[in-house]
Amino acid sequence: MNYNKCDTGEKLYDEKFILDEVNKIRAEIGHDEVNIYIEEIYFNKDTDELWIITEDRPDKSAIIGKGGWVVGKLKEKLGLESIHVESYGDFLNKQHKLKLSKRTVGNLDLDLVGLDNLRKVIDDKLDNIYSFNYENYLNSHEFEESEKTEAVVALSGGVDSSFSLILAKRLGFNPIAVTVDPGTIILPNQYKINIKNLTESLNVHHEYLTADYNEIINESLSGKLHPCGRCSKNTGEIAKQYAKDNEIPIIIFGDMLATGTQCINKQDDSLYRLNLPASLSTGKQEIKSLIRKYSLREFKGFGCPLLYEVHKKYPHMKKYSIQRILRETRSQALEPGEALDLIWSFYKTK
Repeated sequence: MNYNKCDTGEKLYDEKFILDEVNKIRAEIGHDEVNIYIEEIYFNKDTDELWIITEDRPDKSAIIGKGGWVVGKLKEKLGLESIHVESYGDFLNKQHKLKLSKRTVGNLDLDLVGLDNLRKVIDDKLDNIYSFNYENYLNSHEFEESEKTEAVVALSGGVDSSFSLILAKRLGFNPIAVTVDPGTIILPNQYKINIKNLTESLNVHHEYLTADYNEIINESLSGKLHPCGRCSKNTGEIAKQYAKDNEIPIIIFGDMLATGTQCINKQDDSLYRLNLPASLSTGKQEIKSLIRKYSLREFKGFGCPLLYEVHKKYPHMKKYSIQRILRETRSQALEPGEALDLIWSFYKTK
């Protein structure tokens, strides 16, 4: 990858230039001029992306502006493909999580090709913490693939599990993908289209696992429970049993929260659970950036049709959905703006 701090050949983006442009834009749209502090500036020539690393989150907010107005106008003015604004503190947190992941994965007494490759990616992301880009990285690195299947990936057709399958394949786990199918009220047909397109594109064997979720569905629609926790647990148990029955040592989930020391856990004597996005402290925007090239359909909102039916019948259940979103936001898997959009989707009416 071709990253430079300031000098980009034909373009020069230094701290003074960026701050002058930001404050000009803020003045044009009626924002106050503020003192903004920048830690680093990086430019990726290959993708025409500018990374602005601020000293703290208030500096980040000042550059982004209300509703992303300031950074949007800056992107247009500079004619760039994209501008990413992050705070130095966020990167320190991500760096710490990656170091914990490195120790956790490194301490495993497992001789698996995929895990060896994952260790290398963790190291490389630590070395390039500011501007690591999965697509560029995978395009410039070839990894050995295991001759045997080392992992089962629980694939729902959503962005997180799709990212996990792509990464598991590219990192040489030689994965099998499985999807628990409780019916269209939980797994709509459009998700199945994503599953078919992705597994065929990656040449990954895929199986549907049928399951009876009637009890969960009925109890949810009668207001006795919020469906997400029970559904997630059941799905995990079914996928886990598939891995055990087929003597596959790792089951991979798209969990973004179980970072660092919890990124991989022993389930029993022969099975480990690997939360692949979390092991690399991956954010939602990083996930979306990688899966974009696979032409998968992205779905607006949060959750499945069952969850939205529960929200309609029992509005107080939205509280528990919002708690799940805020949990991802606290972990920095979701940006506050993304979280707000998801929460707002619960209240939009057609």
